[in-house]
Amino acid sequence: MVVPPTPENLERAARIIRSGGLVAFPTETVYGLGANALDATAAAKIFAAKERPSFDPLIVHVSDREMLQQVVREVPAMAEKLMARFWPGPLTLVLPRSERVPGIVTSGLPTVAVRMPAHPVALELIRRAGMPIAAPSANPFGYLSPTRAEHVERMLGERVDLILDGGRTTYGVESTIVLLAERPVLLRYGAITVEALEEVVGSLELQVGETQKPLVPGQLPQHYAPRTPIRIAPPESIPQEARKQSGYLAFRDVPKGFKVVKVLSPTGNMLEAAAHLFEALHQLDRLGLEAIYAEPVPEEGLGRAIMDRLRRASSTSQTSSEP
Repeated sequence: MVVPPTPENLERAARIIRSGGLVAFPTETVYGLGANALDATAAAKIFAAKERPSFDPLIVHVSDREMLQQVVREVPAMAEKLMARFWPGPLTLVLPRSERVPGIVTSGLPTVAVRMPAHPVALELIRRAGMPIAAPSANPFGYLSPTRAEHVERMLGERVDLILDGGRTTYGVESTIVLLAERPVLLRYGAITVEALEEVVGSLELQVGETQKPLVPGQLPQHYAPRTPIRIAPPESIPQEARKQSGYLAFRDVPKGFKVVKVLSPTGNMLEAAAHLFEALHQLDRLGLEAIYAEPVPEEGLGRAIMDRLRRASSTSQTSSEP
């Protein structure tokens, strides 16, 4: 059931979380599928609803620093600097986990991924529930992330007890993830850019490659994928015949000859492009196309996150059915 985030519905959602149920809710990045992060049985429902492998850990969402202390053992000085700059916001920190956090949430790892969302509905839900909420993206595992409540309803339907509709999300890509070790390590590109992070912590070590044993969400080689085969290619490289039954995801200019074209940002604004990425792919994926082609964007700022999502989405189809 999709409902607006009125005070009454927020209280209803909080009761569902407290009783071990599942609630989908908006954050500033994408919609999350939430459950009580301190309840192993509730967390298991997330994995079942998403058909998510148990080795892929979840992100825990908190509403304040007091709640953070429930899920982590310590907060390094570098983490304090990052929180002061980017929390609430789309930055996830990987910290030593508290014994209160069930192993299923962290996939047995000694660390926990945690963030404080910058969305009024998400924060109010966590506050009303009175507990940290584990919440990956509210979609079937490996598929496109949802940026609207209707995406969640279409993909998960009755698997969710309640869906709070907060409209389209702001950033449209997931949070950036940083591991706080001896030196800060970037594990996932996201809504906070590398450049912004390095203003606070200096040089970052990058470990955003593919792995079959992820430390955090979004590290598997195949992820964020539509059902329609997707390939990254500039428009001039695609034969005219291949364009007739294909869609094109363009950065700013409209190429000719494709059955349908979605433009991420007519002005070339990377923030706008990121915000529209998953929504455009959802729209293209529902049209019964033979293929979706995606234009590469400049790999700077949020462009790194966009290209990371496109590469993982296309990893199953880049080597097959080439035009």
